[in-house]
Amino acid sequence: MKNKANRSGCPISSMLDIFGDKWSLLIIRDMIFSDKNTYGDFLKSDEKIATNILASRLLVMEENGVIKRLEHPDSKAKVLYVLTGKGIDLLPVLLEIQFWSDKHLSVSTEIRALLKEAKKDREKFIKTKTKELKRRFDALVILPHQAPNS
Repeated sequence: MKNKANRSGCPISSMLDIFGDKWSLLIIRDMIFSDKNTYGDFLKSDEKIATNILASRLLVMEENGVIKRLEHPDSKAKVLYVLTGKGIDLLPVLLEIQFWSDKHLSVSTEIRALLKEAKKDREKFIKTKTKELKRRFDALVILPHQAPNS
């Protein structure tokens, strides 16, 4: 991981050094809420990210420990990107951004239904989704690398 000097001691400024554009947060959104985890998956998102920008953002997030790059179990030509604990910790941030958007902007019916469910009990929603994301990470990273009978 690159150790890049922060421009200031401000946590928002430091976070923006990693997520200072829409693309990084949209990639994280897709990983959290749409279970996307390959380069091709991200290219299919409605926002139509350019390939050079996608490659750049994935690299920055990998270098900063937000995502992990893994070999694809079904194809040597593909890789998987999974959220690390650091990436999973962004769930409440993205959820709050979606709540704000639901209040002030137009959102799809599907997302509005998800947010309505999440608003009933935010903590439970976050806890359940976090467990799901950690299980996904464990299934892809930890479990395949454990020795038999360990």
